[in-house]
Amino acid sequence: MNLLALPAFADNYIWMLHDGRQALVVDPGDAAPVHQALDVHGLALAAILVTHHHNDHVGGLAGLRERLQGPVFAPARETIPQPTVPVTGGDTVEALGCAFEVIDVPGHTAGHIAYVHRPAHGAPILFCGDTLFSGGCGRLFEGTPAQMHQSLTRLAQLPADTRVCCAHEYTLSNLKFARAVEPHNTDLLDYTSRCENLRSRGLPTLPGSIGQEQRINPFLRCGQPAVVEAARRHGAASGDAVDVLASLRQWKNVFQ
Repeated sequence: MNLLALPAFADNYIWMLHDGRQALVVDPGDAAPVHQALDVHGLALAAILVTHHHNDHVGGLAGLRERLQGPVFAPARETIPQPTVPVTGGDTVEALGCAFEVIDVPGHTAGHIAYVHRPAHGAPILFCGDTLFSGGCGRLFEGTPAQMHQSLTRLAQLPADTRVCCAHEYTLSNLKFARAVEPHNTDLLDYTSRCENLRSRGLPTLPGSIGQEQRINPFLRCGQPAVVEAARRHGAASGDAVDVLASLRQWKNVFQ
């Protein structure tokens, strides 16, 4: 399987997985990059996976319907342009001869889901939409800090080599905030240098890995003393992980 990040809008990625003949795409907010990639690689569009209802993730569905030869899998608890096959946590969907586990990850939106593929050979692949970013997490538009903490904890329990395919190139901005939280985290400083080099060459910083995120992402490190201390300085009510995450998210919302 070939994994491609198709740039869209200012900073979105539409993920494409293909076997040389057929492809699936994840969160096509814009149809144009998908049409272009299908044409360039000579692929048929076999399926679409949707993680949540925001327009920059579903706006291209209508423009892809005529070309689509299979289902659109989408969260059962959200309003998505129809027709779709509604799925929820615990379900498994099939596309390109591959199985994708569905995980409920509310927080960014109330019904947000993620998909995990565990190939027989190679690292697992996580399509996590706007729940987990490299170095960060999504804003809490509809969910609670407790829900986001639970969702991130579930994702952090995936194998360390799991490839993290999130939907935005927010990495450098997130890492700037992460350094404000943990300025002495050497893993974070090293990762920042690598990501700056990639972006200077016009390359994506993604996919990342779960193991890397556990070392550098403050939203996955809410029990670490340095992260707790920073959150307490910025209004966390206690050292409880949910209070820490809530404080970090509020701080990140206004961070520049």
